[in-house]
Amino acid sequence: MKKIIVLLLLALAAVSCQKKEEPKPQYQFPTGPVQTGPIQDDTAMLKEVVKNDPKNVAAWIKLGNAMMDTNRFSEAIDAYQKALALDPKNVDVRVDMGTCYRNTGKPDVAEKEYREALEINPNHPIAHRNLGVVLADLKDNAQAVKEFERYLQLAPNAPDAPTIRNLMQQLKAAK
Repeated sequence: MKKIIVLLLLALAAVSCQKKEEPKPQYQFPTGPVQTGPIQDDTAMLKEVVKNDPKNVAAWIKLGNAMMDTNRFSEAIDAYQKALALDPKNVDVRVDMGTCYRNTGKPDVAEKEYREALEINPNHPIAHRNLGVVLADLKDNAQAVKEFERYLQLAPNAPDAPTIRNLMQQLKAAK
C-alpha cells in the first residue's frame, strides 16, 4: 500500500510540474499551534518521496510548501534550497523561501531572495509586494513604496490592493 501511495505521489508530482501554481499571499501568516492531520501525513509521504528520489523537484517544493504552511520555516528553507539546487530559476520557490527567511527573523536574507527572484522575472508581482514588506520592516519606506507601486501596476485588482494602498499611505506619512 505504501508503495502505491509513493507511486501516486510521484505521478502527481510529475503532473504538477507541468502546471503553474497560483502564487499565494505571503506577507500575512497564520499564527497559533502547528496543524496536525493531513498536512503532517503529506509531509511524511513527501519525505519518503524525496528520500527515494532526491532529484524530484516537485516533491521538494511540495515539502517546502507543507513546512511553510505549518510555520516550520527553517525546514521549509531546507526543502526550498534543495528544490533551487535542482531548478535555480524557479521564481516562486525563491519568493517562498524569502518569506520563510523573513519569518525566521532574517529580513536581510529575505530581501536578497526577493531581489534574486526579480532578476529572473522582473514582473513577478508577489516578489515586488514581498520585497516592499521586507523593506518596510527594514525602515526603507521610500523603496518599500516603490515596490508596492510596482506591485499594484502588475496586479491592480489584487485582493489585497486596498490594504497595500493603505500601507503605502502610512509609509509615506512616516517619512
